[in-house]
Parts: sequence; structure tokens; C-alpha cells
Amino acid sequence: MALADFFANYGIIILLVLLLVFMFFSSRRRVQKQKAEQEQKARQTVPGSEVLLQGGLYGTIVEYDAEDLDKPAVVSIAPGVEIRVHSQAILRIVNPAEGFVTEDEFIEAEESEAEYIAGVADGDITSISDDQKRLRAETVDDVDPENRNKPQA
Repeated sequence: MALADFFANYGIIILLVLLLVFMFFSSRRRVQKQKAEQEQKARQTVPGSEVLLQGGLYGTIVEYDAEDLDKPAVVSIAPGVEIRVHSQAILRIVNPAEGFVTEDEFIEAEESEAEYIAGVADGDITSISDDQKRLRAETVDDVDPENRNKPQA
């Protein structure tokens, strides 16, 4: 009986607290998802990308400044026809431009740059020729030792 009395008195309050906790976590997840989508859109929004504008127009980005979102983006909607639109008027990227870097490629490039900087700091790399020698040595090590001296056809 004590349990039934407890839920009769406090059941609505517990239900409301659980509902608030659920709403808090679901809104946090939605905000994180939107933020990730915005970051991906910002990385893909480069000159040459085909975009869909909020007005329903398709075009190709000619000029875009991701650092200053108040500066209008220039979008080509036909050969010789360029319009200036607010950067937030870009609804989505239809076709990313050639040379678009995915997140994995970006991380790999950052790691490669960090290795290069560490090599320069340690004195292992002192010039471009040293870097090329190191690269050649790595490719020779990757080749099977038995086939290293055999001519390749």
C-alpha cells in the first residue's frame, strides 16, 4: 500500500521530471546533429560546388568566405549570370567541388604534417632532398626483399 500511496502522491511529478530529462537529451542530440551537418556543409562550400539555394535555384559557387558569413556568396546560376546571396541562403550542397577534402583525408593530412614538423624539429629532415630520400627508403622497405633486385616488367 505504501508504494501505491507514494505513486498516487508523487507519480505526476516523477512523470514530469522523466519527461523533462527525455526532452533535454533529445534536444541536445538534435543540436549536435545539426552542428555536425553545418560543419560538413561549411567544409563542402567551396568555389566550384553545385548548390541548391533556398529559393529553389541551382547554381555553382564562384566566391564564398566561410570566415565571414555576413559577406554575400557569389553564385553562378547560368553562364555569365552571377548573383549575390546571403551565405545562409545556401540550402544544401548538391555536388561537392573537385578537390573537396573529406574529414578522414583532412585528419590524415594533419597527421602527415605533424610527422613532417616533428622530423624537422628532430633534425631528421633538413631539406627537401632529405625528405625525398626518406620517402624512397620507405618505398624500398615496402617492396618484398626477394623481388627487390629483380627487374620489373
